[in-house]
Amino acid sequence: MSYFTRLVRFIPKSSASSTTATVTPLIGEPVDPKLDVGLASYDSKHVEVEVYSGPSILNPGEKTGKKELVDRLLSPLAQSEVGTIRCIGLNYVNHAREVNMPIPTTPTLFMKPSTSLADPHPEPTIIPKSFVKDNAADYEAEVAIVIGKEAKNVSEEDALDYLLGITAANDVSSREAQFAQSQWSYSKSFDGACPIGPAIVHKDQISKLSEVQISGILNGNTVQDSKLDDLIFSIPKIISFLSQGTTLQPGTIIITGTPAGVGWTAKPRITLKDGDEFRVFVSHGVGTLINKIVEEK
Repeated sequence: MSYFTRLVRFIPKSSASSTTATVTPLIGEPVDPKLDVGLASYDSKHVEVEVYSGPSILNPGEKTGKKELVDRLLSPLAQSEVGTIRCIGLNYVNHAREVNMPIPTTPTLFMKPSTSLADPHPEPTIIPKSFVKDNAADYEAEVAIVIGKEAKNVSEEDALDYLLGITAANDVSSREAQFAQSQWSYSKSFDGACPIGPAIVHKDQISKLSEVQISGILNGNTVQDSKLDDLIFSIPKIISFLSQGTTLQPGTIIITGTPAGVGWTAKPRITLKDGDEFRVFVSHGVGTLINKIVEEK
């Protein structure tokens, strides 16, 4: 039996009158197990949470018996907890086909800094003014995994022992900058380029990771839709590969690739514009990550 089913990190309504700088976020489990907390929060509906005693999803403690209403959802992990975000590129079979690239035989790794981590709505996704002129901002719906304990030289067979759970992410990208370089980090590392949330679901609540469903929805239209059975490199393979010779600390976020349907290769091409809204839905209780796009002036 896992010590939690799913958790959210949030600012409670009881602290809403305080300044953000003085509020300590809480960790807790939504009371309604079927509630999509991302959609409910976006629609200003009550999201009631059983508060845990711990300060982090990495150390949640126990249920306190206290309940709070969510005022604002935060990313499940704080920037100070994640170190460098690992990112796997070109990791869905159908995405590789849509971009006319061969199926890779080794995972492609790039990284985002912790400063790219961002919250769900109402925090916006800001396209920096240095990239706005390119008209090349793109979405990438992704399943994010969180490492729960220190992992190094882990075998593929043992890899899931080190997995804490899954959440949703959007690997926001600037395509002109991406394809102007051989390394992708610059084009994907700006502030807010990795919103995650709204909830983290414990691995023990998912009997088959391959059955996890992910969708990307742009302005109400589903543009990406897949299960993890389309992954080229499975989650155990990714964890094992990244841990070879390298210590993955608790709190490490790994985003696992995006399915087919990105905007840059769509016909006609789709790019993110000021006022757009992008949603990432992940099944099994993760819910819907929502962010509105703002172009920096």
